[in-house]
Amino acid sequence: MEQPTGGTDPADAADGAAESLDRPLPEGVRRKVVALVSDAFGGLTVGELPSQLRQYARFTPSRRAKFAGNAMAAALESDPAFRRRIAERVTQTQPELAGALGAGAPPAAADPVDVAAAAYVLRPAGWVKLVAAAGEEVQRAHAERADEETRRELERLREELDHARGQTRADTERLRSELEASRKETDSLHRKLRSALSEVKRGEAALRKAAAEADGVRAEAAAQVSAAESETRRLKARLAEAEASVEAGRRAAREGRSVEDMRLRLLLDTVLDAAQGLRRELALPPSSTRPADSVDAVEPGRMSPKDIAARALSETDPALLDQLLALPQAHLIVDGYNVTKTGYPQMPLEKQRLRLLGGLSVLAAQTGAEMTCVFDGAELAAPVLLAPPRGVRVLFSKAGVTADELIRQLARAEPPGRPVVVVSTDREVADGVAKAGARPVASVLLLKRLSRV
Repeated sequence: MEQPTGGTDPADAADGAAESLDRPLPEGVRRKVVALVSDAFGGLTVGELPSQLRQYARFTPSRRAKFAGNAMAAALESDPAFRRRIAERVTQTQPELAGALGAGAPPAAADPVDVAAAAYVLRPAGWVKLVAAAGEEVQRAHAERADEETRRELERLREELDHARGQTRADTERLRSELEASRKETDSLHRKLRSALSEVKRGEAALRKAAAEADGVRAEAAAQVSAAESETRRLKARLAEAEASVEAGRRAAREGRSVEDMRLRLLLDTVLDAAQGLRRELALPPSSTRPADSVDAVEPGRMSPKDIAARALSETDPALLDQLLALPQAHLIVDGYNVTKTGYPQMPLEKQRLRLLGGLSVLAAQTGAEMTCVFDGAELAAPVLLAPPRGVRVLFSKAGVTADELIRQLARAEPPGRPVVVVSTDREVADGVAKAGARPVASVLLLKRLSRV
């Protein structure tokens, strides 16, 4: 509400007392009023501006509206002289609208917000009603926009609901088909399981039948062996008789009894023919086994480090290394720095060597295998003073020779057939020693085995 001040036109004061707003300006009307004041602001001199607005004199209209909007609205309400100057500028820039408002007939085609903002600045008779009507129009337009947005949002939600329902129906159908397929697959698996159980039962029956037949065959073989032993004893007895007869024949021959000699020879031929006939009758095969074959031992060529791989052990299972080192006269060759830099690379080289050699010494004592650890001499700044641990041979490569080449030389120096195991992750080393007949294993395998020492 406008308050009269010193030097104010009495007519203005009378108008202000006669009409006033009983509610705040609608937001749309307020923004339009601030825009009118900001546009008219530039046509005033600094002396014509209220003191609180003079700092915004050099601002552009948009910046004044942004930063001085509240100050301009307050000055327009509290300073009648400032409002009259703004009203004069509005009358100059919008003479038709100002004239229509002064005549009490605002243009019907004009925006109600523009009409209300101009009426608030010019303050013609009935300006409060114009402002109130503009506020109602703004509220009605806002309500219509809100209704339209609500309607569009409702339509969008309906479309999303229809889409969700369609998607749900499609998912339901898909899940139903998947459930049906799962049921069919389950039925098929049940049938296969029943068939497999039937096969197992038939196999068990066949196994029992085979076991019974094997028992019968063993019993028959035992009976035949018993009969053969009885026949052998009988033949031995007859042979003893024959030998006795032969001896008697010899004595008779010496005594000149040629007839008895003839009879004894005939008896011997008869016994030999009977023994051959018995072998043919029993169909006894020639004996191919010997007592020494039943003694459990490792023969040359029967097992090599390459055969260990066929025992279904992982290449990183420490039990594989134990099996390899259990071979007779096994020789373990270790690529030293390859193992230490795989297991504990953060340690200094000297501590790496001591830790590895200590583990190898314990392993040598446990397995009894020959062990050689090779280090690359090229990485040494000076010769190493090292007392090799018990059971471990320690070698450093010479200048110009790598540890890999030294390992290959050691593998080639071994006689063919001796179990030689080389520990290295280097692919060239593994391929080279494999050509020489050695068995390469990864460094991690030795590290795992040493962790159990």
